[in-house]
Amino acid sequence: MSVIINILIVITITVGVVFTAVTTIGILRFPDVYTRAHAASKSATLGVMSILLGVFIHFWYNEGHFSIQLLLGIIFLFVTSPIGGHLMSRAAYMAGVKPTELTVGDDLKEVVEKAKKESGSLKSEDQ
Repeated sequence: MSVIINILIVITITVGVVFTAVTTIGILRFPDVYTRAHAASKSATLGVMSILLGVFIHFWYNEGHFSIQLLLGIIFLFVTSPIGGHLMSRAAYMAGVKPTELTVGDDLKEVVEKAKKESGSLKSEDQ
């Protein structure tokens, strides 16, 4: 049983390292802020969560220590990292950062224009 658990630990940490390396390559190679944010939020989350899971299993099985801090770290990372990536991309979009020429569509453009028109009409009604 100890060999199976150790293999599981090695696999989860290896998967985490691979996804973290993919994150690094994605950040360096992707052409614009939107695709870089996607690489940073998705694969980095999976990579770090896999490493933390491997560490949690190691300490729980091999050391006999159940770490609630590691579990809370995994949950916190799972919730906050994708939201942070989304907010950074949305802030870049609102600031006017243009996507690469390879981008096929802009689904958010209509929504933003509609929101600007509505907020403009609300401002004129307040005066």
